[in-house]
Amino acid sequence: QVQLVESGGGLVQAGGSLRLSCAASGNIFSFNAMGWYRQAPGKQRELVAGITRRGWTNYANSVQGRFTISRDSAKNTVYLQMNSLKPEDTAVYYCNAESVSSAYWGQGTQVTVSS
Repeated sequence: QVQLVESGGGLVQAGGSLRLSCAASGNIFSFNAMGWYRQAPGKQRELVAGITRRGWTNYANSVQGRFTISRDSAKNTVYLQMNSLKPEDTAVYYCNAESVSSAYWGQGTQVTVSS
């Protein structure tokens, strides 16, 4: 069973930075893609950033230029570097991994940005 464990969330002031980590129990290249989603109270879960097996990346318009997704194959870990954080970035952030037949989720990590 695949396990994804997120870390790195916390409380930060607007304009600050955080780096989220998602450690996978298996080889991250076994997945077609991995990504970060977020869900704010009362809102639907939305894609923040994704990276394919080939390394192609995509971002939500709201985070383009501020967030960067990356990976370390040696550590089987995907990162989300978040800069210039805004109060509207406050949400629970979830790591996601997709294979041909399944989708896997982490437990989520809270990010709170104070104004």
